[in-house]
Amino acid sequence: QVQLAESGGGLVQPGSSLRLSCAASGRTLSSATMGWFRQAPGKEREFVAVIRLGETKPNYADSVRGRFTISRDNPKNTMYLQMNDLKPEDTAVYYCAGSGSRIILSAIGSPRMYTYWGQGTQVTVSS
Repeated sequence: QVQLAESGGGLVQPGSSLRLSCAASGRTLSSATMGWFRQAPGKEREFVAVIRLGETKPNYADSVRGRFTISRDNPKNTMYLQMNDLKPEDTAVYYCAGSGSRIILSAIGSPRMYTYWGQGTQVTVSS
């Protein structure tokens, strides 16, 4: 069993940066697909970014590509989401998600492919 815990959310102004962290406990991340999703009020949970073990090139949603960077530190069992140039439309609860298996690229955006979820951290971008 894997437990995930996000941290780092907050209230920031447009153009600001935040770094979210996702700490995993219970087992190593070394064989996992790890990703970030977000959910705004009244909207479905949407894919943000994913990083798979052994790959050097993560995948991003079009809406965040070039502004967000996902990374993982396997020895620390921690994943990060560096968010730059934040916009009001980035406001949402951000969730980290994990899978013990390698999710194929065509399915990385589907929340149901991920087994483990954190409790979420709120990010609010407002002036």
